[in-house]
This record gives sequence, C-alpha cells and structure tokens, in this order.
Amino acid sequence: MANFTGPRLYSCCQCRNHVSYHDDVISKAFQGRNGRAFLFSHVMNVIEGDKQDRHLITGLHTVADVSCSECNEVLGWKYERAYEETQKYKEGKYILEKSKIMKENW
Repeated sequence: MANFTGPRLYSCCQCRNHVSYHDDVISKAFQGRNGRAFLFSHVMNVIEGDKQDRHLITGLHTVADVSCSECNEVLGWKYERAYEETQKYKEGKYILEKSKIMKENW
C-alpha cells in the first residue's frame, strides 16, 4: 500500500504554520524584497497589515503586508490595487517570499 500524504502545502519558515496550498501558486517568477517570490491566488493563516502605496518594479501599487498569524513573521504582501492597466491581474493576489516559506508534504 502506498503511503498517503496530504496536499502539498507551503508553511511559514519560522513556525511551520500552513499558509497556502501548492495548487494556489499562480507564478514562481516574481521578485520580493529578499529575492524570489511566488504569486498565490489564496493564502490562509495570515494577518493583513495596513494598506499603503508602494513603488514596485512594475509600478505603483496599493499593497498590504501579510504576516504569519502564529509568529507574526512578515511573509510578503497582498496586492490591493494596481494603477497600471497591465498589472490589474495582480489585484487580490498575494506575494509570498521564497525565503520565508517552506514546502510541506512533498
């Protein structure tokens, strides 16, 4: 019999709190503050910070930092608003930095 492992997840590197499913990854070709980052359609067990306008590589966006709900480690941000038409697809999506998350059940 094969061993069943649950769904592939991403967890906070600090406390291993589950923050997203692998199936929610939209792209692995993003840049965070500290290197590579992934764009996710959904995340869980995070706290959203205050909204603020930030100049990113792709232009001006309104974003809210997202932190682990267990240990408060800042994991990335949520795109609240994109001001350029070509960036609108990011609205409501999340960036999690690769250096802040780890794989579970792979």
